[in-house]
Amino acid sequence: MPGGQQRPTQPPPPGAPAPARRRILADLTPLRTSAAYRRLWMGDTVSRLGQAMTALAISLQVYDITHSNFSVGLVGLFALVPLVAFGLYGGAIADTVDRRKLGLYSAWGLCALSIALAVAAVAGFHEVWFLYGIVALQAVCGALNSPARSAMVPRLVPPEQLTAANALSSLTQTSGTTFGPMLGGVVVGLWGYQSAYVIDAVTFTAALYAMWRLPAMTPDGGGRRGRASVVDGLRFLATRPNIRMTFFSDMCAMILASPKALFPAIAVLWYAGDARTTGLLVAAPAVGALVGSVFSGWLGRLHRHGLVILLAVAGWGVATAVFGLTRSLPLGLFFLALAGCADQVSMVLRSTMLQAATPDELRGRLQGVFIIVVAGGPRLGDFLAGSVGDLATPTVAVTGGGILCVAAVAVLGLVWRGFIRYDARAPEA
Repeated sequence: MPGGQQRPTQPPPPGAPAPARRRILADLTPLRTSAAYRRLWMGDTVSRLGQAMTALAISLQVYDITHSNFSVGLVGLFALVPLVAFGLYGGAIADTVDRRKLGLYSAWGLCALSIALAVAAVAGFHEVWFLYGIVALQAVCGALNSPARSAMVPRLVPPEQLTAANALSSLTQTSGTTFGPMLGGVVVGLWGYQSAYVIDAVTFTAALYAMWRLPAMTPDGGGRRGRASVVDGLRFLATRPNIRMTFFSDMCAMILASPKALFPAIAVLWYAGDARTTGLLVAAPAVGALVGSVFSGWLGRLHRHGLVILLAVAGWGVATAVFGLTRSLPLGLFFLALAGCADQVSMVLRSTMLQAATPDELRGRLQGVFIIVVAGGPRLGDFLAGSVGDLATPTVAVTGGGILCVAAVAVLGLVWRGFIRYDARAPEA
């Protein structure tokens, strides 16, 4: 231009994705462009904090009643069994009814259960069997709510925003896991169990409002009710290697290289610590995942999702293996946080692949399988790590598990090379 003047830069249109150089922090584009997704995300964020507070309060109340670690451990079992049993069926229901109504009714159920906990605590009704029953019913409602809610996301945002939306959902999950128990401990310590339960019930109003404001979400293509719907979902999965690989890769990390069950022993044997040290070890992966969620903007620029998933799972295995060789607590916490960050990358891209490569009428059923893998894998990993730790040493269990994870991922990549070639711009199941 004359005089060496530069042409004025035109601002991007409203709602346009941020320039690549600004995509360091989490991409907020889905929150800006979709009012429905924004309400769903905000409701889920608030309610997850309340659920995490209630989960801690129930564990503390069970221990206060029984003074038994075994009884507290049974809380997880009472939650896991219904979640696995109803996971597939909840997904099948989500593929045959209005997902908005299913999400709304199941959220009402969770809210009612929190109210029941609060009323019982205020009335002085302290029975372990009652708490176990509430936990099991919460798992049933969660198994209905989660597939419906996850299957809604591709209907609320365009395909190019799915990765960003899943990264924001990961931020919600890790925030709840990290801060919910902390807030729950403070609330229970100051005002008792009933206060945590009341706060949980109140926070559910955000989720209820978000679901109520959504449009109808009837799955495309209809679907058949009952057992046939579940079988149809499994048949679809059997013919889709890329989707299966998202489950297999996660199982490599969660079953072979999950050292959580060994943290109490590691805290004492490696670091001469106590329960506070164990708490730091448990929190480190969640903190790493939270950091990964906050700085997740770069994920939206990736297209080779399959390759990055395998690299992220291998990164989890390497970080876990190195953690098993450390005897410095700060260094150990660093590698656990690094593993959590790698897992966050894997989870975001696995969720995106599952949603993008699955037809809408089958998304609920595949989300049900996803719940079973996510819930069941770490439990099997705890069993394996604990068994190897007793038969050999915690070092062998942790470092050996990390090495096996890397080896298993390498084998998967060699056997299913189509997964490495997967391109998000042309998703194939």
